[in-house]
Amino acid sequence: MKIAITLTMMVAGNTFMTAAWYWHLRKGATHNMALPLIVLTSWGIALLEYSIMVPANRLGFSAGLSAPQLKVAQEVITLCVFVPFAILYLGEKWRTDYLWAFLCLVGAVYFANRHAF
Repeated sequence: MKIAITLTMMVAGNTFMTAAWYWHLRKGATHNMALPLIVLTSWGIALLEYSIMVPANRLGFSAGLSAPQLKVAQEVITLCVFVPFAILYLGEKWRTDYLWAFLCLVGAVYFANRHAF
């Protein structure tokens, strides 16, 4: 159960981080905003991410996940959150390269966990 909660928190935290890093790239979203205001807004959003991710990593570690396992999980989650964000919010087009990247991450998950079981 702790691992499921950890992964759910990681998805939530990564959603905030993706927004913090990329929200301002949307066409017309910030064309009149000064860069310092964009940075401060992103920092505010990132604070939410840190408030979720630090406890998520601590919980996952206490549940028996190693630091490499947590990091690889985070990378998979990053791609799973970023691709829909890029397509739905930023207007990027779907590319099969996203699928190939995901399959490479499946390999990373395997190698990070193969000695765990």
